[in-house]
Amino acid sequence: MRCPYCGNPDTRVIDSRPAEDKSSIRRRRSCDECGRRFTTYEKVETIPLIVIKKDNNREQYQRAKLEKGILSACYKRPVPAEEIQKTIDAVELELFNREEKELPSSVIGEIVMEKLEKLDPVAYVRFASVYREFKDVNTFMDELKKFLQ
Repeated sequence: MRCPYCGNPDTRVIDSRPAEDKSSIRRRRSCDECGRRFTTYEKVETIPLIVIKKDNNREQYQRAKLEKGILSACYKRPVPAEEIQKTIDAVELELFNREEKELPSSVIGEIVMEKLEKLDPVAYVRFASVYREFKDVNTFMDELKKFLQ
């Protein structure tokens, strides 16, 4: 592992343990050249997942898009950042556990809504309103009625 400070290609592992998300390894490293310490994370490489969009275009899965959607839904809500990250991790885990190479975006959206419904009702409704593309107030109210029952 190359030192991010001096560029030395040889560094030593000082400590190694599972990361908080239990899906990666956290390693503390030390550079023999400059003596500085830094942390790296080692994660298992997964099969690339292709997302089939509504218009049938295909694109590679991007965690950043999932994060953006969930963060937008939770904006200014009393949801701890740790819980948001756990939700993102749970959605991603469910996606990759399906062991499918291609998934429709609708499946991803439904999984996200299922997780948000448990996390925060307002975040759920916000996400659903964008995801389901409510055309008018009546459609929006129908979704709220389903949620309230």
